[in-house]
Amino acid sequence: MIKKLSFILALTFVMLLAACGGSGGESEGSGGGESGGSDGAQSLVFGTGGTSGTYYPIGGALKPIFEESDQVGNVTVESTGASVANIQNIQDGLNQMAIIMSDVGYDALEGKGQFEGNPVDIQAVAGMYQNVVQVVALKDSGIESIEDLKGKKVGVGKVGSGVEQSAKKVLEAVDLTYEDLGKVTHTGYADSVQEMKNGNLDAAFFTSGVPNSNITDLMQQTDINFVEIKGDVASKLMEKYPFYKKYTIDAGNEAKYNLENKVETVGIQNMIIVSPELSEDLVYDITKRYYEYLGTEEVAVGALKQLDRDEIAKGLIAPLHPGAKKFYEEQGILE
Repeated sequence: MIKKLSFILALTFVMLLAACGGSGGESEGSGGGESGGSDGAQSLVFGTGGTSGTYYPIGGALKPIFEESDQVGNVTVESTGASVANIQNIQDGLNQMAIIMSDVGYDALEGKGQFEGNPVDIQAVAGMYQNVVQVVALKDSGIESIEDLKGKKVGVGKVGSGVEQSAKKVLEAVDLTYEDLGKVTHTGYADSVQEMKNGNLDAAFFTSGVPNSNITDLMQQTDINFVEIKGDVASKLMEKYPFYKKYTIDAGNEAKYNLENKVETVGIQNMIIVSPELSEDLVYDITKRYYEYLGTEEVAVGALKQLDRDEIAKGLIAPLHPGAKKFYEEQGILE
């Protein structure tokens, strides 16, 4: 009994010593974005989107690229509600890196829309592929221009979606509102396609990467034409909403609908952003690794294969993080 009591007292004394030795502060790695180990490498939480979308696999593809950096301990790729959630998570310190759409980033910086009165400081690492505004119409609908949508039955995307926001802006550019249309349905991609097949819609808006599999499906069963957004219409959009950029769907490209004639439209660029709290050296290194990765044959995600790496720092709506800016200046690829 005495031996047992002595052992317990000794064990308690050792535990007290250990506790005193560790009382100087929090342990390393005790939260998202903290140091990942004694070498000072930092852990990053990378906010993406839903697991069935494009953002999530991009995060998975970039994870090992960024983890090659001596300054990065590990990268946790997190499935999120995409752009708005990612910006809010960066603001709250839950994510240190994320993928977002430029229109949402613009609203965040300006304190508009869902960020009304609450502007968020976000900084860019690089631009990515565009979500392209694609307006398709039945061949026999008589719709050749955006103005021709007047009096027609049009699918504008789900309520509050990015598709609907683009639809409203495009209509606004030709002085049209929902009241000028013959019928408005808040249908998603698949439902819009089905309604067009059934003859219940004349046209529909799609805002996505190119190609959109739903449009491809429609083309296989129904004669359609793409309604271009160009000239004055495109100019008005880009002047009022600087997150829009010109986009051309090339003719004869089997990976992009294999069209007979090119289609001119606009798109909204996706971006990689980071917390302003990340160090210049760390962001410089991950920017360098992203740039170099885009120049290899290892790029597996289709959306990243579309990128011209010497254009990824141009025309961004968010200011570059100082680390990213330093790298691009050394490459001589800033505007």
